[in-house]
Amino acid sequence: MTHHAVRVRVAPSPTGDPHVGTAYQALFNHVFARGRGGRFVLRIEDTDRTRSTAASEAAILEALRWLGIGWDEGPDVGGPHAPYRQSERTAIYREHTERLIAAGHAYPCFCTQERLLALRAEGHGGYDRRCRDLDREEAARRLAAGEPAVIRLAVPREGICVMHDLLRGEIHKDWEAVDDQVLLKSDGHPTYHLANVVDDHLMEISHVIRGEEWINSLPKHLFLYTVFGWEPPVFCHLPLLRNNDAKRTKLSKRKNPTSILFYRDAGYLPEALVNFLGMMGWTMPGGEEKFTLDAMAGAFRLEDVSLGGPVFDVEKLRWLNGRYIREDHTPERLYRRLEAWALNQERLLRLIPLVQPRLETLGDWARLTGPFFADRVAVDLEALALKGRKPGELAEILQIALWRLDALGRFTAECIEELFQQLADRLDLKLRDLTAPFYVALSGGKVWTPLYNSMEILGRDLTRARLRDAVEALGGISGKRMKQLEKTYAGLFPPEE
Repeated sequence: MTHHAVRVRVAPSPTGDPHVGTAYQALFNHVFARGRGGRFVLRIEDTDRTRSTAASEAAILEALRWLGIGWDEGPDVGGPHAPYRQSERTAIYREHTERLIAAGHAYPCFCTQERLLALRAEGHGGYDRRCRDLDREEAARRLAAGEPAVIRLAVPREGICVMHDLLRGEIHKDWEAVDDQVLLKSDGHPTYHLANVVDDHLMEISHVIRGEEWINSLPKHLFLYTVFGWEPPVFCHLPLLRNNDAKRTKLSKRKNPTSILFYRDAGYLPEALVNFLGMMGWTMPGGEEKFTLDAMAGAFRLEDVSLGGPVFDVEKLRWLNGRYIREDHTPERLYRRLEAWALNQERLLRLIPLVQPRLETLGDWARLTGPFFADRVAVDLEALALKGRKPGELAEILQIALWRLDALGRFTAECIEELFQQLADRLDLKLRDLTAPFYVALSGGKVWTPLYNSMEILGRDLTRARLRDAVEALGGISGKRMKQLEKTYAGLFPPEE
């Protein structure tokens, strides 16, 4: 395929909150396309049928739109290469898989999950290719009989894969170290590896700009391009966002709020967050730290992206956001921003019924509603306690509650109340004792408006961030203890429930 025009894509997976890492990659694709008169495609990678949700997809689109990052083709706007959801393209992937099987580049694998787990337990780096040399007629017969199977890619067994990355140059990897990747799952849905290569080719993507975690998968992707007889796109793997800690670990929600919607609800301006993400691994030619999306699109060159791990420093973001508030707003314009953010009739009318029974003067309003308009609250550590439990134990109970809240489909007062009753029951605690530290963690003090309704109005993202802050205030949970706690959690709340 000869690339005449720049065509780029971002392909988020709708399996959770819209992540700032998705926004960072979308931004760099967006400005690269805009600066070169190209097209930017939004594609939904919903191949994980158990975890993908329509609500998550809607939140991703909403978050990117809020940031001002638009797209030319996508599931909501259509385009010449529709459909743009992978779940709607399964016939395309099956057809391409059949081509690979017919050419001997892929094969059905009948190994059970139990056998694969046993291989892993024995220390095998990957699949041992047991089904690769099955007689083809026998394999076809077993498939025809309805025996469950996945389809695997038959990667070369020897030699070296030579890859090229725009930022890193030539990268070499021994084929021996590359697994026979599953391309099609037993339910007929593709894995990311097959779907992204087929879609990138059919959608005429010229440059694949994505996170560096995909470099290890690049040999499989390049091999697919080769066996299909397609020209691969230019690959550019962006450095991963890092936490602002001593080890510069990969950005994680344990250390930072990572949901774009947290930053919206906490009162950050979209133009400041986009500007901040633009500084991740890239610098304006003149060194300016405050710049618009248009200015970035005009100056951006992929080759100028730095490979040093960009640090997502929330304090730097706060500083930049403060500049936008002070420098770009008259009092009238700032009033309109405050009104649109949270000081609007719809939100205030939700708060009044919670606050009114506790008001003695109108002046009490500020004290009672303050936590609803704050990004973070100062926690009273003396008050942050659970009757009969040590601080470390409370931290673990807060973490278990976080996991339950993450798994909650609808973030409503009714669902939250049910969750707390279940928690109290399984942790063998009185409900009143259990909820006491949550008032402190979420509002900063012991006295607040009714907990479940308050959590619903506060929203999932701010609730989560405050509970994580409380866990850290109590001393945090070590990596080793977190693994043990995950087992305890699985015992209290089995996955099949």
